[in-house]
Amino acid sequence: MRPHFEEATLDDLMRRSIELLLQEGEVVEPTKGSTRELFGCVLELSNPRARLSRSAARGRIFSALGELCWYLSGADSVEPIEYYIRRYREFAEPSGVVNGAYGARLFNFNGVDQVAGVIDRLRANPHSRKAVIQLFDRRDVQELYSDVPCTCCVQFLIREGSLQMIAYMRSNDVYLGMPHDFFAFTMLQEIVARTLNVNVGSYIHMVGSLHLYEKDRDAAKRFLDEGWHSSEPVMPPMPDGDPWLSIQNLLNIERSLRSGDIPSAHEVRPSSPYWADLAILLEAFACKDDPCALQSMLARFDCTAFQPYLRETLDRLRRRSH
Repeated sequence: MRPHFEEATLDDLMRRSIELLLQEGEVVEPTKGSTRELFGCVLELSNPRARLSRSAARGRIFSALGELCWYLSGADSVEPIEYYIRRYREFAEPSGVVNGAYGARLFNFNGVDQVAGVIDRLRANPHSRKAVIQLFDRRDVQELYSDVPCTCCVQFLIREGSLQMIAYMRSNDVYLGMPHDFFAFTMLQEIVARTLNVNVGSYIHMVGSLHLYEKDRDAAKRFLDEGWHSSEPVMPPMPDGDPWLSIQNLLNIERSLRSGDIPSAHEVRPSSPYWADLAILLEAFACKDDPCALQSMLARFDCTAFQPYLRETLDRLRRRSH
């Protein structure tokens, strides 16, 4: 049987996947270097809001949130995401465009807003099997692009009274890519569910090549050595009602913070504690070298599950100063 894991948290899914890769993964030599690989895998996150890793190694909420904002903005230029993840510059074309950028393909793929399309389709027929977003395109392998989408498509199904989401991945790096993919896709799942006024169901991640690069083998072992992680870092439910105005407000805040204009970011007031907490996380990244600013933000969170990420940033600053 091909691997099929079902867990309630991202960390548990990562632990089971890494353990099996280290034990039974086949050594293969793809383009980007030696890996251990399992193929034909299914990873199911039964609680999509448990999308946050509490691992010291992989608790990357700031870069994951920054990448989500990049997707939601519909951009394909490297500058917005390079602010959070510097290595993205390696994947950009000479023009500064990232060929495989998901945001442009989600919201403007050859002129088509695919997210709006699946929402309209499910409104018209909640039982539809055609609510599919295409991310991989045949042209991606006909040219020598620096970046090719790892995701083939995502499908939304309203079943058992809830919005289920399935991602079909041609390739997935269990250590570097998987935490960000789970965060972004389950957030998209919840956004679509809120837009349709339905509950959030399971998130299913189907992977052709699930792999661990040899260069990350020691880091993955350190992740395992941390032991089982707390199940507490579950994000609260997204507020009821259409989320798109709140998303646009968050993107305006993110753009101001990224440009260094913190006062302008404060002028845009999030519509609820949920979105305010996400804005605080973005502000914390912009102030990541200012311990006084970070300390003052800790008490502003409505959801205490976000506080450990700021505390870890503060701890790193204190260690660096000694």
